[in-house]
Amino acid sequence: MSPAPTHEFIPPGSRFHALRSPFPMKRGGALLDARIAYETQGTLDAQRGNAVLIVTGLSPDAHAAANDADPVPGWWEGMLGPGKPIDSDRWFVVCVNSLGSCKGSTGPASIDPATGAPYRLSFPELSIEDIADAAAEVVRGLGIEQLACVIGNSMGGMTALALLARHPGIARSHINISGSARAMPFSIAVRSLQREAIRLDPNWNGGGYDDDTYPESGMRIARKLGVITYRSALEWDGRFGRVRLDEQVVPGEDPFGLEFRSKATLEGHARRFVRRYDPNCYLYLSRSMDWFDLSRSRRWRRARRAGADQGRTRPGHRRQHRHPVSGAAAAGGGRGPGPRRRAGGLPRHGFAAGPRCIYGRPGTLRPGGAGFPPRALIRLHWKHSANGPCPSLHAGPSGPPPPCISPARTG
Repeated sequence: MSPAPTHEFIPPGSRFHALRSPFPMKRGGALLDARIAYETQGTLDAQRGNAVLIVTGLSPDAHAAANDADPVPGWWEGMLGPGKPIDSDRWFVVCVNSLGSCKGSTGPASIDPATGAPYRLSFPELSIEDIADAAAEVVRGLGIEQLACVIGNSMGGMTALALLARHPGIARSHINISGSARAMPFSIAVRSLQREAIRLDPNWNGGGYDDDTYPESGMRIARKLGVITYRSALEWDGRFGRVRLDEQVVPGEDPFGLEFRSKATLEGHARRFVRRYDPNCYLYLSRSMDWFDLSRSRRWRRARRAGADQGRTRPGHRRQHRHPVSGAAAAGGGRGPGPRRRAGGLPRHGFAAGPRCIYGRPGTLRPGGAGFPPRALIRLHWKHSANGPCPSLHAGPSGPPPPCISPARTG
């Protein structure tokens, strides 16, 4: 196998699944000798029924938590592992790196076997559906017919919904964290600015940059724009306020520099990111989110019509993530911060994502409160579903479950 290009960043514990070759892409074209990077935690039981799939956001790799192959803490260390909310003593957890990424899976930074050079902008147009199909191949390649659960956060929430829609029956349940059934105009607008910042950097050079001429300024601005949207205006105010780093401007320093703590936070995120992610991969994955719209799925449209015929749907901008993706009827609207049951057995809030799924509406993760702080993810319960209660992913002490997790944004 060809050595990894400079702009691929592959965790040492990564394993690889070879995709079928050619691997067809939804919007045309195909990949030859493509692969998907993944890592596993836990043990697959004899029935192969305890598998949980994690599909990630735009930037994470497959190293969600420390393991024997790579003891370095992962990006979801607090959530995954023995005795943790996603308990690897109970579940066999597979985390895949997205197709199109630069963290081990084939993407624009990878070597094109036809030329021996990186794909760059010759990489085929990438869609969320392609990422989902590639993840499904990993699952099948591990001999797993049906997952106990598929978990998707941020862009991974889109991937998870596409996976359920395109591969019916692949999972018994689904947890969607800050995902979306389609890209909303605000998110599309922000991502367009991120991509424009990269492309307008002279060092981007039509995608032909290298280490010496790297579009660092464009990547810094793109990352800062993204980080701004990851928190609400109220959270920015509560966490940083108008705290200044230094009341006095030092002579000779940039008079427009890092004066406020909020600006320093953005700069810190940007500096940690720019040289650890390939700009072309960023462009491709960002655009794939803009294109995603689950309502274009034939299966979704059939189920949506069925739900409308039963009078279970209600329009609304903030409640439009109620899309059935496995044939179940759409859940209707309702009042209050938590799920409500109705005559048809479906809670009033949420979307149907399979035989068992999570229901809820944005901002209902904490008992009795709004917001979506990561620290509130203490225990993941699948309590409210069309087919009755589901077990918690946590095998530890019992306790009152938080209200359901539901899609909130598309970033």
